[in-house]
Amino acid sequence: MNSKVSPLQKYSRAALAVLLGCALWETAQASEEFLSAKDSDPYRLGWMQGFPPKPEQLLKSADGSFFTFPGLRYSVSHMREFMPTTNVSRGIGAPSPLPKQQDDAIGELEFVPWNATEPMTIFDSLDANYTDGFLVLHNGKIVFEHYAGALAEDKKHAAMSVTKSFTGTLAAMLVAEGRLDEEALVTTYVPELKDSAFGDATVRQLMDMTTGLQYSEDYADPNAEVWEYSAAGSPWPKPDDYKGPEGYFEYLTQVKKHGEHGEAFGYKTINSDALGWVIARATNQSVDELLSEKIWRRLGMEQDAYYQVDSLGTPFAGGGLSAGLRDMGRFGELIRNQGQWQGEQIIPAAAIADIQQGGNPEDFAKAGYDKLTGWSYRNMWWVTHNANGAFAARGVHGQTIYIDPTANMVLVRFASHPVAANGANDPTSLPAYQAIADYLITQSTEE
Repeated sequence: MNSKVSPLQKYSRAALAVLLGCALWETAQASEEFLSAKDSDPYRLGWMQGFPPKPEQLLKSADGSFFTFPGLRYSVSHMREFMPTTNVSRGIGAPSPLPKQQDDAIGELEFVPWNATEPMTIFDSLDANYTDGFLVLHNGKIVFEHYAGALAEDKKHAAMSVTKSFTGTLAAMLVAEGRLDEEALVTTYVPELKDSAFGDATVRQLMDMTTGLQYSEDYADPNAEVWEYSAAGSPWPKPDDYKGPEGYFEYLTQVKKHGEHGEAFGYKTINSDALGWVIARATNQSVDELLSEKIWRRLGMEQDAYYQVDSLGTPFAGGGLSAGLRDMGRFGELIRNQGQWQGEQIIPAAAIADIQQGGNPEDFAKAGYDKLTGWSYRNMWWVTHNANGAFAARGVHGQTIYIDPTANMVLVRFASHPVAANGANDPTSLPAYQAIADYLITQSTEE
């Protein structure tokens, strides 16, 4: 790894944590040893306790310390305290009820992790993956709910790149409603992108991340474009010698093309921000306003959600959402029920069907996700194409909304794993989700 740190990196490190929801990867490699979930408990370590906190228990946004492990175990449930945000209002109505029938047997279910021979329980996997919140819905009822770390039922947690699936869902809704043309060029809605890599891309290519962009999120490379992106989107004052773009939108106008659009899946956060800009232009509403109007107010959420914003107040459509655990479950249940909620069609059924059909597995395979063989990506959702037709929203450090239509199951997890990449927790997560689904299918058969 290159140990030299450029001036741009020095400024961008803290911003990178804010913008991409990624800890500084040079301090969070899978080969390192970390404190256990128990030993890194944020209250046990006393983060931000006291008035003011002791210096050794103080976390700061400006230097990025708030998002390095183990401090991130506190900050993921307190993001609004570290950076500017914009609200996603739930409105003023009463929350819609979520019936609860806790089944503690779920926690004792056993499964065998990938590349292992010994089984572990669901409870054991929650500790292994630094889980902060775990919710399982079966046929619309809460059958398992668990909190740890700094999260509680009345608090919110950073969703990281699960945010992308909300952006993709809003776009799919607009397509189904005829308000957004998926085959149109991006410039139909955002002419400012005509001289960028997005200039000859279609809206659909944005939605499925099959654009050809000169953009790297390799945090070990001091010359990677991600450093420029994080600097542009930082909500803090720019250094005196800074000459780069200001805000997400201006950065997007300068992205160069690499390769051809439509040939391969390439997971790049800037696609989500470009799509957020397209959505805003198509509706004359920012994504936070649209999410509130289209979903948050209509589902009777328990809590407002919020987005992180750049210095111009633009919501981070690629990873800036924070929300409550049960509210994420309500959203997942809406998707599982083909867009229906309490007898009302909130999302067009055609939009959900388009998500579930998935993308082209051959295009996906070109991205090199060797542990996700046979998967695809559609409307910013990850589609497994397994026997149960499961699909998921996924974010770094272990965030997920996992929907199994065959098991009538929605599973939500918030986590603060010390390693950002999901490859660190997938071996003890994905088989756990399957074990729960299998159990719930059995329960349905016996009822």
